[in-house]
Amino acid sequence: MTTAVSLHQRILDHLADAVLLFSADAKLRYINIAGEILFAASARQLLGLQAGDLLGGAAVEQDLKRSMQSGASITLHNVELGRPPHSATVNLSIVPFFDNDQADGVLVYLQQVDRQLRISMEEQLLAQQNAARMVLRGLAHEVKNPLGGLRGAAQLLERELTDPELKEYTGIIMEESDRLQSLVDRMLGPNTPSQRTPLNIHKVLERVRQLVQVEAPSGVVIQRDYDPSIPEVSGDSDQLIQAILNIVRNAAQAVGDHGNITLRTRVYRQLTIGTQRSRLAVKIDIIDDGPGIPAELLSQIFYPMVTGRADGTGLGLSIAQSLINRHGGLVECVSEPGRTVFSVYLPLEDGYE
Repeated sequence: MTTAVSLHQRILDHLADAVLLFSADAKLRYINIAGEILFAASARQLLGLQAGDLLGGAAVEQDLKRSMQSGASITLHNVELGRPPHSATVNLSIVPFFDNDQADGVLVYLQQVDRQLRISMEEQLLAQQNAARMVLRGLAHEVKNPLGGLRGAAQLLERELTDPELKEYTGIIMEESDRLQSLVDRMLGPNTPSQRTPLNIHKVLERVRQLVQVEAPSGVVIQRDYDPSIPEVSGDSDQLIQAILNIVRNAAQAVGDHGNITLRTRVYRQLTIGTQRSRLAVKIDIIDDGPGIPAELLSQIFYPMVTGRADGTGLGLSIAQSLINRHGGLVECVSEPGRTVFSVYLPLEDGYE
């Protein structure tokens, strides 16, 4: 039977926000899994450290002691944490911890501000994708019917014509009708349901790497930075290959004849993807050192027909996003000159919390 202590620990470990317990002398006594993720270190490495070393300096440590002495809670906004390898801004709540009516330490709740902003952006991105998909379905219906009639009329006309030159014109009409039909189908993306099976995400990435390496100029180097501990993903291999291939091909085109592309994988716990929470998720980064995406295009790159290349169709990223969405995931992008990162988030479990 589960003890009360282990049950409470399980509850704390399932929280999305970091929870830390400090002793009366401001040393860390407990940290949950969300806290380990925030500080990019294990509990074993963090336990025993001073609050000031973890939470932004001596001023915060004084706030902890003041809260314990007064018995009052304190809330601090937009605190910059210095320990994580990447900067993190948090809202910090300090609550006195009592044991037998005596203040024995403080509980600290950390809510990552930039994480909340990311979730808001993901929700907006998903809403945009759904709206675009609805518009495309309506557009496809309106375009396909006239195209079918146009092609049928051209076929009938061709049967009546005897002049080979005139038949050449009807042939052009049918070819262009077929081309437009294909374009509409590509805009909508694959219409077959996902055939999900357990698969190794690194096999998917290796297949993509091999395909792009053959196509790319010899001066393009594709590097790998894989986490071998990542468990299997439940997914459709063909669809995942197509989605990631579209992104990596874009990266190869961006770097030109000489450049570097890195495929990186990491596993995350308790990650929110869009509006859904996953206990375990994989993040796949496709990083290139090309010129970057213009700022005015960055918020629109997942829309169909939006492209920064004169010869592009603007469908690759839209299709990639759609295929990843089918797997409960999401594609995000950040870009600056010399570094563009497309991040693919995929849940590693079918169930969500």
